[in-house]
Amino acid sequence: MRDTIALLQSYVFGIWRHRWLALCIAWIISIAGWVYVSRMPESYVASARVYADTSSILGPLMRGLTITPNPNDRLAMMSRTLLSRPNLERLARMTDLGLTATTEAQQAALVGQLRGAIRLSGDRGNNSLYSISVIHRDRELARRLTQAVITVFIETSMENQSADNSGAQNFIERQIAESEKRLIEAESRLADFKRDYVDMLPGESGDYYNRLRRARSDLQAVQLQLKELESRQLELNRQIDGEDPVFINSPAARRAANTALDQRIQSLKVQVDQLLTRYTEQHPEVRRARSLIAELEAERQQNLEEAAETPDRNPVSLSDSPLYQNMRSRLAETRAQAAELAVRATEYEERVQELEAQVNEIPDVEAQLVQLNRDYDVLFSRHQQLLQRRESARLSEDVQRDAGNVTFRVIDPPFVPLRPSEPNKPMLNGGVLILALGAGGALALLLTLLFPVITDPRMLTQATGVPFLGNVTNKKSRAESLKDRLNLIAFLICVGGLIAAFGATAVLPNLIG
Repeated sequence: MRDTIALLQSYVFGIWRHRWLALCIAWIISIAGWVYVSRMPESYVASARVYADTSSILGPLMRGLTITPNPNDRLAMMSRTLLSRPNLERLARMTDLGLTATTEAQQAALVGQLRGAIRLSGDRGNNSLYSISVIHRDRELARRLTQAVITVFIETSMENQSADNSGAQNFIERQIAESEKRLIEAESRLADFKRDYVDMLPGESGDYYNRLRRARSDLQAVQLQLKELESRQLELNRQIDGEDPVFINSPAARRAANTALDQRIQSLKVQVDQLLTRYTEQHPEVRRARSLIAELEAERQQNLEEAAETPDRNPVSLSDSPLYQNMRSRLAETRAQAAELAVRATEYEERVQELEAQVNEIPDVEAQLVQLNRDYDVLFSRHQQLLQRRESARLSEDVQRDAGNVTFRVIDPPFVPLRPSEPNKPMLNGGVLILALGAGGALALLLTLLFPVITDPRMLTQATGVPFLGNVTNKKSRAESLKDRLNLIAFLICVGGLIAAFGATAVLPNLIG
């Protein structure tokens, strides 16, 4: 650490030895730099602030359907619109700058100058506030350019307002047409699916498992009723078999039996007519009913033939027995009911078997139906939303047409300061002074490194390799001391003059202005 401090002290002493050279270099660079800065062309910066609602009619319409643009991207888009070549040429004509550009090269150069002179920046706190600044050497022309920029900006927006509205309407109409097409396709797919799987889809009777459970329950109920009728039929047969067999084979008994058969045949025919209103001739229930009618008619015909062949020897027959006739009637009715229930049980059994065979297919069909319904609901909801947005677009267009254009408002009119804003000459002069002092000090340090001198015992020991034993102090005379003081005063005066000259470069322009 001590060696470092000693080294720094030697550098400072070396710079001090060459202080006059360093001061001369600083003066030369400062004067040259200040002269250059003073001759730099000055420019005025005119500024204004406007309120611009850049979210056009597409904004509220597309909210929720599209991604909101980034404010930086929106600002870049506005800058490109403002600084387009047609708008810049229009600005040149409005401010008479185009009169000086007679050739295409001059016009291109003028457009490039205007593009570099106009700046558009956004407000961080409010995305709808924008600052417009224009740089020009002529103060009045800078103000006129700023006003022209605002005018072009607003007029361009007004010209494009109707185009934006129609563009928004066309966009919504295209979206509605596409959505309607997709909705029709979804409806067609759903209708085709229901038509193909009409027997497997859930209806008023519930889904597949409810229908299977209900079919099994109906089958069990019919089978139970059929067992009850079979038990009743056995009991009636037992009671009839217990009667006197003499009367059973008599013609009168057979006529009484034919009367009961006629009633049953007529009842079955009425039932067949009722079944034909719901089913075809090939339906199992209709076919079984007709088969039963044929059997009963054959039995009736056989009874009639036997009655015709067998004479009635005894006028007293079973037809005179109300109990026997009642039993035969109840037996025929029980047989008919049992036949009906047998047909119904067969139908229920086939239905259960059919549903059980579809156990692996029905869940997939129901899942596909749910998916189709969900897709249709989503498309229908989107279509309704687009229709509402179209009405909102029409209403917004009517409101804008009746209320006028309030998209742009000038918050701060164009303002130009009395003094030039660019370049910042005091800051540049200060930079020149710092650069000059640094250059002088660097030159003095370079000379110190190139031509070193011994300034302390450590350097002497390092240079000679001989141990340092002591030193002898140089006693200056009064004349030498006076000379050193005058030299220091002159140096300080020169340094003060340099600082005073720097101050003059900052004060004199203000006094002149």
